Amino acid sequence: MEYRYGSHTVYQIEYHFVWVTKYRYKVLSGEVAERVRELVRQTCEAFEIRIVKGVVSKDHVHILVSSPPGLAPSEIMRRIKGRTAS
Repeated sequence: MEYRYGSHTVYQIEYHFVWVTKYRYKVLSGEVAERVRELVRQTCEAFEIRIVKGVVSKDHVHILVSSPPGLAPSEIMRRIKGRTAS
């Protein structure tokens, strides 16, 4: 169990997110999967979100993240999915 510290807070907030491709088409392989990983990492770094664990499968993505208390789960996913969509 690893706690994170802010200026006036001690917290351990973790969220497990799963999202799928449209119609669960198996398109997340090869270069596409690498690009998704890269975009998720960049987005999480930008917003101080720590990726605890992540898997990109052929038709879905799992990530377990630790985030600061100021970010709502919906805001985290809006940022990540907005970056990886196309």
